Amino acid sequence: MSSLYLWVKALHLIFVASWFAGLFYLPRLFVNLSMVPADSHAERERLLLMARKLYRFTSMLMVPALLLGLWLWLGFGIGRGPGNGWLHAKLLLVVMAIGYHHACRSLLRKFETFANQRSERWFRVFNESAVLIFAATVVLVIVKPF
Repeated sequence: MSSLYLWVKALHLIFVASWFAGLFYLPRLFVNLSMVPADSHAERERLLLMARKLYRFTSMLMVPALLLGLWLWLGFGIGRGPGNGWLHAKLLLVVMAIGYHHACRSLLRKFETFANQRSERWFRVFNESAVLIFAATVVLVIVKPF
């Protein structure tokens, strides 16, 4: 293994973990936003500011995570050849993570425009979805079950 490959892999893991840390916390802010009383404008604005900043920061982390992943796949040939069905499943999970990321933006916009119709309980379940996507991705990459 080349030194460059190991650096790209390490950076990819750092950016993926950082991106998902944001995806773990952002929906938790949505849980809190959904619980804010209608007359608590300062609390609502504080949580919205935190959510906006976290979404922007998380978006900046997603880009290098995806680019480094593409480099590993296309530049180093990760997942090519027989017995690499795990990569197809991982790519599906990557698409789901990107969709989840964009769903967070949509949910944030609903809070910004007072259009949220979802309950605190729904956001708690939504919050756990990112954990499942992350865990399944890690298992596929480490175990390579197929």
